[in-house]
Amino acid sequence: MKLHLVPALTGITWVKLGVKTFFRQPLALSGLFFMFMALVSVVSLVPVIGSAISLLLVPAATLGLMTASREAFQGRFPMPSTLIAAFRAGPARSRPMLVLGAMYAGALLLVLAAAALAGGAGSAEVALNDPEVTPEMVRSAMLNSGLWLAMVVYVPVLMAFWHAPALVHWHGVSPVKSLFFSAAACWANKGAMLVYALSWVGVFMAMGLVISLLGAMLGGTQAMSIILYPSVLFMASMFHASIYFTFRDSFIADDDEALPPPTPTTGDDA
Repeated sequence: MKLHLVPALTGITWVKLGVKTFFRQPLALSGLFFMFMALVSVVSLVPVIGSAISLLLVPAATLGLMTASREAFQGRFPMPSTLIAAFRAGPARSRPMLVLGAMYAGALLLVLAAAALAGGAGSAEVALNDPEVTPEMVRSAMLNSGLWLAMVVYVPVLMAFWHAPALVHWHGVSPVKSLFFSAAACWANKGAMLVYALSWVGVFMAMGLVISLLGAMLGGTQAMSIILYPSVLFMASMFHASIYFTFRDSFIADDDEALPPPTPTTGDDA
């Protein structure tokens, strides 16, 4: 396994590939993402342990969406069973994925606990009791130390788990090592990852502006609500389709012929 270094502008390429791949199979990819969100929502309703179980399934579902993106990119139709690809490869792959899911759930719960201790719980309670978003609520959230702490602490967690599901499933890396390799790859390609993140922020902001303009032209709030939900679903599906390409171009493995090879550059052993 070798770490593959890419130029910073590769981040834009990843975004373009995600969008292009989505439009090859828009209904399949958006349908799979909807199934993932529906599953997480239903599981989270289980008393006491529902939220933890839904978090435990996130790495496996992420792997499923990456597999679907690879299928669409290679010209194949991703079937619904693609979403559970992590559990179809036998115990040798499913057990480590569940361990990784448990580690993710534990890490995220610690992040949320730290945010609550720093003052994030108060704002969350207000938001739950008053579903209408007001300028005062926005200002309160922006000034909330718990929110900013959660964002800062979550960045290294996100880096550690970004490539981990694919490393565990496609390369048989142990969960603990996959976290290290994932964080190392994200750090080594931090320029490309930063450009990738900023590009998606720009895409989402542009789409939000388009939705607002269309809503105003077509009749205001009611028209905007009709446009908003499918637009968010499609944009989220595009984003998840692009995650596969960040992994594909960040690692080189001689024994993996299924993954299209990235453009050769100087790399370091992972």
